Amino acid sequence: MSSSDLTCRQAVELVTDYLERTLSARDRVRFKQHLVVCAACSRYVEQHRVITRLARELAIDELGSGRDELLAVLAQVGGDPA
Repeated sequence: MSSSDLTCRQAVELVTDYLERTLSARDRVRFKQHLVVCAACSRYVEQHRVITRLARELAIDELGSGRDELLAVLAQVGGDPA
């Protein structure tokens, strides 16, 4: 990434790396700076944190008939802010 400004599209592509702490120090700073000025991307990151945490806590077998309902809810809250 060459410029100091990060676009929403770039931020969305980097969310997983950011949350897994695999971004370079420079890109992590750029990502955090973008989150400060972009409420949509900040919400997107928080949604991913929640989804990741819940996914770790849930086993697919535990979902049973609620699987379709969960997928519908995730489709409503997930979404590309770009």
